[in-house]
Amino acid sequence: MVEGAELQQEIEKIFDTSDVQYIIGYSTDTGGFIRIPFFAKQKQDVAHLIFSPFCVNNLAMYLKQYEGSGKIGIVVKGCDCRSVIQLITEKRIARENLVIIGISCGGVIDQKKLQKKYPTIDRSIEVMEKDDDFIFIMKGEHHQIPKKELVLEKCLHCENPTPLIYDVLLGEKKQSYGSERYSDVRQFEEKSLSEKWKFWETQFNRCIRCYACRNICPVCYCTECSAEQLNPQWLRRSVTLSENTVWHLTRAFHVAGRCTGCGECERVCPMNIPLMLLNRKILKEVKDLFEYTPGISVDETPLLTAYKPDDPEDCIS
Repeated sequence: MVEGAELQQEIEKIFDTSDVQYIIGYSTDTGGFIRIPFFAKQKQDVAHLIFSPFCVNNLAMYLKQYEGSGKIGIVVKGCDCRSVIQLITEKRIARENLVIIGISCGGVIDQKKLQKKYPTIDRSIEVMEKDDDFIFIMKGEHHQIPKKELVLEKCLHCENPTPLIYDVLLGEKKQSYGSERYSDVRQFEEKSLSEKWKFWETQFNRCIRCYACRNICPVCYCTECSAEQLNPQWLRRSVTLSENTVWHLTRAFHVAGRCTGCGECERVCPMNIPLMLLNRKILKEVKDLFEYTPGISVDETPLLTAYKPDDPEDCIS
C-alpha cells in the first residue's frame, strides 16, 4: 500500500519542478475513515494529501470541467486513469496539461459492505493491505478479511489495477485478482426476455431521477443534458417507469463506447440500482462487435468518431 509520506514527497517535487495550478488528490474528512477529494493549491497543502483503500472517488470527473490552459496534477488509480485517457482522446483536456500521479491499486473498500459487516464500526479505523487481504485495526484489535469480501464490485472485474499512463507511479505494479470481467453479464444474458424485463422493471421503478449517476460520470459533460431540455422536450420529468426507462437507456447509449467502467454511477446511486450491469453489457457488445475498449490508449480514435471500410453494415437495407 502506498504510504502517505511517499505520496506527499512526490507531490512536493511536482510543485517544485512543474508550474501546476493545483493538484487533485484525497484527504480525510473530519468524521473519520471517509476519504474526500482535495485540491492542493500550494505546497503547504500537500500535508493534507493521503491515499488508502478508502479512496474510492474517481477524481477524473473534475477534469471534465477544465477550461483553462495551465497544468494541473491529478492522483489516479488504474480505473480512474482510463477515464483520464478517454477525456484526452475526446479532446476534453490535453495530455500536456496534466501531471498524472499514478497509484497501483489493490482494490478500494465498499463502505456499505464494511458497515454491514461491522455495524458499530469505529470511525477511527485504520486499514493496511497484506497480499489479498485487508487488515483493519479497530480499538487496538486486528481483523484480517479477504479483499474480495469488501471491495467495490468494479474491483472484482478490474483489468487495470495499475494506471496505463502516468508521470509518476507509486506502488508496485499489480495484477488483477478479480474474476473474468463480463462473467456477471454472461450470467444475466442466459435469462429469458421476460425475466430480464421483470428485473429492470423492478430496478427502474425505484429510480427517483436525482441524476446523481449523470453528475458523477467523468464522460457526461454536455453543456445541456437532453434530460433537461424543454424545447424540444425529449424526456418528461415525471418519475414513472416509462420515463425512468427512457432516461436510463438514453444515458446508457450516450456513454456507449465511452464508459470506462469506473462504477461511480452505481456507487452514488441512492436507490442502489445496478447500473454497471447495464453499462458492462454495452461494454461487452462494443468489445465483441468492434474490438474496442475505451480508455486504453491516448492515440486511439473514439469509437463513434471512427469509420472502417469493413465495418458491418447489416443495418442498411
